[in-house]
This record gives sequence, structure tokens and C-alpha cells, in this order.
Amino acid sequence: MTTLLIADHDGVRLGDATARALTAARQIGHPVEILVAGENVGEIAAAAARLEGVAKVRVADDASLANLLAEPLAVLVVGLAGAYRVIAAPATSTMKNALPRIAALVDVMQVSEVTRVVAPDTFERPIYAGNAIETVRSIEPKLVLTVRAAAFAATAEAALSAPVESVAAPQPAGGSQFVGADLSTSTRPELGSARIIVSGGRALGSAEKFDAVVAPLADRLGAAIGASRAAVDSGYAPNDLQVGQTGKVVAPELYIALGISGAIQHLAGMKDSKVIVAINKDGDAPIFQIADYGLHEDLFTAVPAMMDALR
Repeated sequence: MTTLLIADHDGVRLGDATARALTAARQIGHPVEILVAGENVGEIAAAAARLEGVAKVRVADDASLANLLAEPLAVLVVGLAGAYRVIAAPATSTMKNALPRIAALVDVMQVSEVTRVVAPDTFERPIYAGNAIETVRSIEPKLVLTVRAAAFAATAEAALSAPVESVAAPQPAGGSQFVGADLSTSTRPELGSARIIVSGGRALGSAEKFDAVVAPLADRLGAAIGASRAAVDSGYAPNDLQVGQTGKVVAPELYIALGISGAIQHLAGMKDSKVIVAINKDGDAPIFQIADYGLHEDLFTAVPAMMDALR
């Protein structure tokens, strides 16, 4: 019995979520092979082959797989599925789009957002916005899993690279086509894998104040920037910075929440952070219930003081 882990990447680099999902896949107990699909993905496959515990890397390099659309990726994986007991992928936007289709085509129930491997057929996953943890034991003949990357440490690189093998790309599949991408760029760490995150909430009051307060502190700490849904909905920050149930789920070493009340939706995305620091002038804000360090203070006073102390 073998596990197939589908690699998540941006066409240039192997995503950090893949190394984290590999940790979960190895805990299942079967040998793990990684599938790298895309166009001109030789360097990505080489990076995957350097991860510890990888038995083999299988590469499907074709223009039809360039943007990891759900339809061609599903056809590819289903064609390979007979050799595997487990098909897994990190719970990224791309894989959340493809894995349900794969599960349907192989006629099994998917187990989503795995946060802990209890046994080879038993897993924990959050429900009710993370307020409860469900233990799921699957009796399916084949397991299809998505892994919450924030719940696992990244697998380190090995001394020797695993063998790399090419596989044939499937026939073109209809259903959708790639039109274009309008991507934001930043020199800051990626939100999903950052060690430190500074997040702002609605209390900042405007997009201008969000940039003036959150960005300098994040840059001083070498941190990524996040935002609550309220801040995003108010137009203070772009949607790709949203942390929470309907945004990104993060678990950094340090999470600093500025003017965030701590609604359940937001807590579901960051409560697994190692250290949580909350700054809020509302002493009854729910965020203080989970914060390791709480400062009952106006953020427009506290943050400049922090900046002065960090010089």
C-alpha cells in the first residue's frame, strides 16, 4: 500500500504546504510518492525529490496541466489511482478545487482538513469553525484526504534525492479553461507559512491607517500581514490577506492581533498560533480569552510605542 501526495506549486516553486502535508502523509505509515503536475516543472520535481521520506516523485509535464485546473488534474490522478491506497494533498485553494472531483470519480467520501493522523484510517478534523474536533474513521477502500498544512511541521530535506519518474499526461479535459491571473506581489513572507504575522482589524478605521500602522510593524519584525474579515469587507486590506474560516488558516510562531475583536470566524484561522498577542481597547473583546499576552490599550498608542522599543 502506497500514498500519493499531490504537490501544490505556483509553477515556479514548490509550495511550503507540500512539505507540511508530506509530514501528515508519512504518519499514515505507507511509503509516500509525490505527484508533480504542470508545465516545465523539472525544478519543482527536483525540490520535491529532496524532501525526506519520499519514495519516488512522479512528474506529469504538459501544457494541459500548466495551471492545475481541476478537470485535467483529476483525470491524471484517477488514471494513477489504482496503485495507491491513499491520495492526499494540502488543503490549498487549488487542491480544494481538485480533490472533491477526484474523490467523486473514484467513488469515495473525502476526508477534509485533516489536522491529526490518529491511525492509518482514522483522522481528526475541525468542525463548527474549529470549535469542535471530529474524529473520523474511514472504511472506504481508498482514502482521499486534504491536509491542513498549518497543523503540521514541514518535512526537512534529505541527504539524497528520491528517484524521479515521468508519467504521461491525460487527454485534454473540458469543463473549464484558464483565462488569466491578476496576482499581488510582495517582498514580505507568504502569509500561509510565515513565522510571524501582524494582523489588523476593523478598529484601524481605514485603509490608510491600516497601511500606516500594520505595515511598518510587520516590516520591523520581518512578518507577513494578515487581516480580519471585517477589515477586508471594509476595504482596508485585500482579500488574499484574510485570516479566518473563509480566509487562510495560519499557525505562526507569533501572531499579533491589532484591533481584532476575536470573532469565531477569525479565531478558527489563527487559534493554533504558538504565541498570540492581542492589542485592543475593548477589555471584553473575545480575543483576550485565547491570547497569551493581552494589552488593553488603544492600538494607535501601543503600536508606536512598540516601534520605538524595537529600534
